Amino acid sequence: MDVIAPPATGVRHHWAGLPALVRSAVEDILGARVVEARSQSGGFSPGVAARVRLADGRRAFVKAVSAETNPSSPDLHRAEARHTAALPPGTPAPRLLGSYDDGTLVALVLQDIDGRQPRIPWEPAELDRVLAAVGELGTALTPAPFDAPAAAVRKARMFTGWRTLPAEGDTSRLDPWAARNLGLLAELESGWEEPAAGDSLAHSDLRADNILLTDERVVFVDWPHALRAAPWFDLLTMLPCVAAQGGPDPETVFTTHPLGRDADPAGVTAVLAALTGYFVASSLKPAPPGLPTLRAFQRAQGAAALRWLRGRLGHRAP
Repeated sequence: MDVIAPPATGVRHHWAGLPALVRSAVEDILGARVVEARSQSGGFSPGVAARVRLADGRRAFVKAVSAETNPSSPDLHRAEARHTAALPPGTPAPRLLGSYDDGTLVALVLQDIDGRQPRIPWEPAELDRVLAAVGELGTALTPAPFDAPAAAVRKARMFTGWRTLPAEGDTSRLDPWAARNLGLLAELESGWEEPAAGDSLAHSDLRADNILLTDERVVFVDWPHALRAAPWFDLLTMLPCVAAQGGPDPETVFTTHPLGRDADPAGVTAVLAALTGYFVASSLKPAPPGLPTLRAFQRAQGAAALRWLRGRLGHRAP
């Protein structure tokens, strides 16, 4: 399958551009002076994302964003700090070392993981590693180790795309099959909450740019969107992105994976319809500040999810 998703990138700022007070606060958390900072390009956060080296040779990862850059991003950093701090020991995620918050700018100081993102297009061996790790993560985080919001609460406003498009969007820009079956898609979407419910802690934003491969393990980074859901929720929500980045058929992967093969087919279709509607409807909106490739990325995920959904519906939606 071809890669149809653009790189996941936000407008990055440099460590040196942070206010001196913030840089000093980060160094106080780390207990040493930062002598080198290398910006990292992957991911949608519109701020600082840098691997830093300290005067004593230790390393850390610093991410920071201001409400002046993007009004919603500081709250995501605050959520990431809470969730990361609450993950149980042994979770394949970076440790939170500390944070800074002045009400406008939020900075997180995290363990630096000596790894790299998966190669795009996806290589089969690397995808197999990640899929196995997603299964292990789902098992390890069931029951949820902390009281994260339920999927029905976290996604309540997001998973309404097919139902709100006629009033809020230009349906002439829809895929012809989706436009022809908009009523059915809206009906399916309206039933997503019950099958998505569960007591597994889901990352809920698994993409290649939120995954690091080391020699020994797979590490999942960026946890602001964590929620409680069915054990297969993470697997389902990541597969459209995998397909858009050159990965295999999501239906085959999902139905043969330990987390997906026993899932109720009708429930899976309802959640997939809701996810697809979110991607498609979001891709038609103007780009948010500091995230120039987000809408194109969502458009690619929406196209992959729509192909998957159309295949599951078959003769129900000609």
